[in-house]
Amino acid sequence: MNKVFADAQAALHDVADGAVILSGGFGLSGNPENCIRELARRKVMGLTIVSNNCGTTDKGLGVLLAQGQVKKMVSSYVGENKIFEQQFLSGQLEVELCPQGTLAERIRAGGAGIEAFFTPTGYGTQIAEGKETRVINGKRCVLEHAIRGDFAIVKAWKGDAWGNLVFRKTSRNFNPMMAAAGRITIAEVEELVPVGTLDPDAIHTPSIYVQRIFQGTAYAKPIEQRTVRKKERT
Repeated sequence: MNKVFADAQAALHDVADGAVILSGGFGLSGNPENCIRELARRKVMGLTIVSNNCGTTDKGLGVLLAQGQVKKMVSSYVGENKIFEQQFLSGQLEVELCPQGTLAERIRAGGAGIEAFFTPTGYGTQIAEGKETRVINGKRCVLEHAIRGDFAIVKAWKGDAWGNLVFRKTSRNFNPMMAAAGRITIAEVEELVPVGTLDPDAIHTPSIYVQRIFQGTAYAKPIEQRTVRKKERT
């Protein structure tokens, strides 16, 4: 049951070229920073990455994009990355855009063992092209297939040696569903705590979904856009 690895290098040792990687995070919140840095260091190529977005031009998953490591992105929001735009328009990067709720449900379905589902979202748009459609309860729906990955990389606040994970506030975002849908899930945590110290009722991702865990270091936790209100005169 001890799933602890020394660091990102040890935990990601077998991620090979062409892997399908599910990455937690929303914008730059909840990003698996150590895992991303290790993938960048190793220059693993031809990756298919499933994530809500691809970071910014020079942060988060955007680092992998800038090094030409990403072959395909499956995302819902891509507006903060200029390199993404350039590679997409030039044909260098294959992109599958997916409505955010549909993307979340496709990943959740992958973790739950559900192969496909019907949703009204996207009917009558380019999203529905080439897909099976049906009318269900009077609603016109599109068939969407589950998403699974060779690896899932996620970042949690706390975790134990068995792989139980607790996420903190908004950094939970896509992380739990990514963890469930990876064939091998690699979790990095800010605090690696002894087994039995986590409140069972507070665990967001049970250990059964996690194969490897390590304590991360040097978290930058960057903010995409910092907006402040001018101080009012009194």
